[in-house]
Amino acid sequence: MTTEQVDGRSVPTLEAVAARAGVSRATVSRVVNGSTKVTPEVVAAVTRAISDLNYVPNRAARSLASRRTQVIALVVPESTAKVFADPFFASIVQGVALSLADTEYTLNMVISSETNPDKTRRYLMGGNVDGALVVSHHSGDHSYAQLGSTLPIVFGGRPVSEAQHESYFVDVDNVAGSAGAAEHLIERGRRNIALITGPQDMPAGLDRYTGWRRALEAHGLDHTLVEYGDFSPSSGLEAMRRLLAAGRPIDGLFAANDQMAAGAYSAIHEAGLSIPGDIAVVGFDDDNFGLTATPPLTTVHQPSIGLGQAMARVLVRRLAGEPVDRVTLLPTELVVRQSS
Repeated sequence: MTTEQVDGRSVPTLEAVAARAGVSRATVSRVVNGSTKVTPEVVAAVTRAISDLNYVPNRAARSLASRRTQVIALVVPESTAKVFADPFFASIVQGVALSLADTEYTLNMVISSETNPDKTRRYLMGGNVDGALVVSHHSGDHSYAQLGSTLPIVFGGRPVSEAQHESYFVDVDNVAGSAGAAEHLIERGRRNIALITGPQDMPAGLDRYTGWRRALEAHGLDHTLVEYGDFSPSSGLEAMRRLLAAGRPIDGLFAANDQMAAGAYSAIHEAGLSIPGDIAVVGFDDDNFGLTATPPLTTVHQPSIGLGQAMARVLVRRLAGEPVDRVTLLPTELVVRQSS
């Protein structure tokens, strides 16, 4: 049999490739599956035959034989609106895609809101994927880590709950980055430094609060000027309004991401205050929100694309059975602009 019907089309078979290359069907199969037990001459002959016939390996048959799907899921436990509004997620997807480009893995993105997380878990455990990447997980998402005994998973961000302490994860050094942001404001002579931090059920929210507080405590400064947001611009606006309404002196602000910093800008300006004259501001992420702010925002750069790449590399190595560190921590860098 030299052809078979797929979706109404006649496509060449493995047997046709074998006949064209002058080798056995088993030899073609070994070449297609990347076996090292084939001579370079035979590989070249089979590759030419595949090209001449426009042969595409039957992925379904290969999956049945190997029990591998060659698919990796990127799970984002957030609402669709938040995923598409936040440039952080776009950078993560870009990084993962770049890392997988030279592999045989296909990327599936799964946006899993809190309304139906069980559906996502059933999908992951249903034989649809070989492994999963989970990014922006809250403490309530620890059930994904519980799947790790049967499905390789790599998290973007350190674990929050005890259940995740054996998880593989890639993160940036949020504590050091936020401490550096606070130190920068202190070096600029600011002494009443407020914080707008993120949700405390998320690693970034916790760690960026911790770094800011450690820096202020080290200098004997007040660390009670704190409000909380959800990493959105609107939450930064409302948090800054609350800080200003409290009537306590503020000459510096660290916002735990650039989106909340952008919202804080609006509150500062509507109060008739200037940046950085009255309040110097530092954000975290180094995304378009910081670049387009007026004045341009001093911020902590995190390698979001690099984070996605590193997550994918760790998972692919795990799937290949290679040794890999459980924890991968990427550095941050302060980018100084006019806001401070």
